[in-house]
Amino acid sequence: MIINCLICHEEITLVVSWSTLWSRPKEDHLCMNCTEKLSFIQGETCEKCSRPFSQLEPQFRTGNLCRDCLKWNEDPEWGHCLESNHSLFLYDDFLKEVIAQYKFRGDYILAKAFSPFIKAKLQTLAFDLLVPIPLSPERLYERGFNQSAALFQEAGFASTEVLQRTHSEKQSKKSRKERIHLQQVFQLIPNTDIRDKKILLMDDIYTTGSTLYHAAKVLKVTGAASVSSVTIARG
Repeated sequence: MIINCLICHEEITLVVSWSTLWSRPKEDHLCMNCTEKLSFIQGETCEKCSRPFSQLEPQFRTGNLCRDCLKWNEDPEWGHCLESNHSLFLYDDFLKEVIAQYKFRGDYILAKAFSPFIKAKLQTLAFDLLVPIPLSPERLYERGFNQSAALFQEAGFASTEVLQRTHSEKQSKKSRKERIHLQQVFQLIPNTDIRDKKILLMDDIYTTGSTLYHAAKVLKVTGAASVSSVTIARG
């Protein structure tokens, strides 16, 4: 049986044994070469944001937290908002190109490439609602789909739209300080009840954490019991 890698499009040959003759062989979405290029986050990490401590100088770590998360925790306005973030891979040059292809060039099928990894992670986490980070109507029109919602869907999980954006200003061009001090960019969709729910957000990349913290703040203020997040990459 021949299928193609969803990233590089090279053929993948699946070996069919006697045991698999009676059931469909497990589908692989990535070739071995592309799988090996993914930098899985391993070893000691910040317990709040998944940043690998191997990537940090010792002075930027305090106990089990990186310096950025320590700053978030010490801020009375933000510290209680996001409980934890779970990232799968390092945001290196290879993944940067793959996510750009997925996110900005509209290659929806790449959501399926990440689906086995996301499914495995979600099975280890407790939640009541899976909530994708929303796009503005303008961004949704440009891209044709919400990349965060697609990641849930292709992993076989139903998500719930409870947030909407209040403006479409791009954050990717802003500094960390500018992102953190932006006015609130999300609001709860009217007539949405999330009281006492454990919510798990999905986004593609965790960089400063600003997007996820802003979303988490809205959810906590309106009654969510807890808010955590999952992202493909940790920048």
